[in-house]
Amino acid sequence: MDPIKQSSSQLVFTVTRQKAELIAPAKPTPHETKRLSDIDDQEGLRFQIPVINFYRNDSDYSTGGNHDPIKVIKKAIAETLVFYYPFAGRLREGNGRKLMVDCTGEGVMFVEADADVTLEEFGDELQPPFPCLEELLYDVPGSAGVLNCPLLLIQVTRLKCGGFIFALRLNHTMSDAAGLVQFMTAVGEMARGASVPSTLPVWCRELLNSRNPPRVTCTHHEYDEVPDTKGTIIPLDDMVHKSFFFGPSEVSALRRFIPPHLGKSSTFELLTSVLWRCRTISLKPDPEEEVRVLCIVNARSKFNPPLPNGFYGNAFAFPVAVTTAAKLCKNPLGYALELVKKAKSDVTEEYMKSVADLMVMKGRPHFTVVRTYLVSDVTRAGFGEVDFGWGKAVYGGPAKGGVGAIPGVASFYIPFKNKNGENGIVVPVCLPAFAMEIFVRELDGMLKGNDDLLGKYTNYAIIKPAL
Repeated sequence: MDPIKQSSSQLVFTVTRQKAELIAPAKPTPHETKRLSDIDDQEGLRFQIPVINFYRNDSDYSTGGNHDPIKVIKKAIAETLVFYYPFAGRLREGNGRKLMVDCTGEGVMFVEADADVTLEEFGDELQPPFPCLEELLYDVPGSAGVLNCPLLLIQVTRLKCGGFIFALRLNHTMSDAAGLVQFMTAVGEMARGASVPSTLPVWCRELLNSRNPPRVTCTHHEYDEVPDTKGTIIPLDDMVHKSFFFGPSEVSALRRFIPPHLGKSSTFELLTSVLWRCRTISLKPDPEEEVRVLCIVNARSKFNPPLPNGFYGNAFAFPVAVTTAAKLCKNPLGYALELVKKAKSDVTEEYMKSVADLMVMKGRPHFTVVRTYLVSDVTRAGFGEVDFGWGKAVYGGPAKGGVGAIPGVASFYIPFKNKNGENGIVVPVCLPAFAMEIFVRELDGMLKGNDDLLGKYTNYAIIKPAL
């Protein structure tokens, strides 16, 4: 037993954890070695990514007997691992830093816990940063390595109200958001009584391997080697985590900054341009230094034929927009927006093959992190749809922003309903304290957009939002 007293400015509660255990597949599975793709094993994915789902006690189930969520979910994980048996293995590294899964059947790590708190006490707007996250997703000592460690760590914490929290940590080389949600959905289906997942997993990682001979045919500034001459990788001390909500009225306010010829820009493109600009202003880089935004783009549909249904590996690219800090901050918003739109359109099947070739030729480098902002849109990933038998999640998605092999670089766009019932997007941002103050002020100025500011940011006639 491991009771830990936790507190935040809003909340104090105790988490009592049982000893961590391994859950192996429910039946014997093949013992074999499966190679990851040349997209999977790049340096920038060699880290653990945390996800958290909150559930109400909303069904005919009750905590106790066989309707304890921990018993139900543990059994479902074991059954699901029969189909997803590579998750029960361990990563090894071969020649040329090539990663492969040794399908040992050892299992995934599982932590059972109880917290003396109700879901309601977390507040009426569940969003990152969550109080006491390190107790709701406990870092079991020795479990977090990329090699020779469990590929998944899952903690289920029962709450006093009969609800529960399902938290998970994934070795990102194994899957992207779409692949992870596919696995979580399968666990949910098995928990609700299925004997086979509705979508069967497909390995096929060779579809994203380099060509023979490898040849880089596209421009990949996202992997440029940029020296950090001025110490501009974000310092890790004094970091502040804050989430920002963008509902219909906020998006409408920001759309007033879009020039007429870019009026059909997506919400993702708009938010990315705004956040990149505000973030750059807040961090105060030298005006002539290059700054970048990396947009994660799902490439599953870019292939002809498309990647098979059930593929659960990493199938995305990091296309990049690059400019100088001065150009980004002094030009109207339309300048950043055009750069973001162009970057997104770069991703094709050829682009993905070119990335795989680059990985093999250059030793699987990390994407550029110096003066870089990375955004990942998980609004359609489906984390919140995962149902273990207690209904859909009240909140489902990334547990915090700023995660990655280099912390502080990434933000996620997460679907969210605020306390007024408005659907929108919540974006966790991680910045040093001094920069967060400036970021909030800049963003607030745009959201409240007076006419002087609109003129400064647009250089166009003010566009009134459609009613």
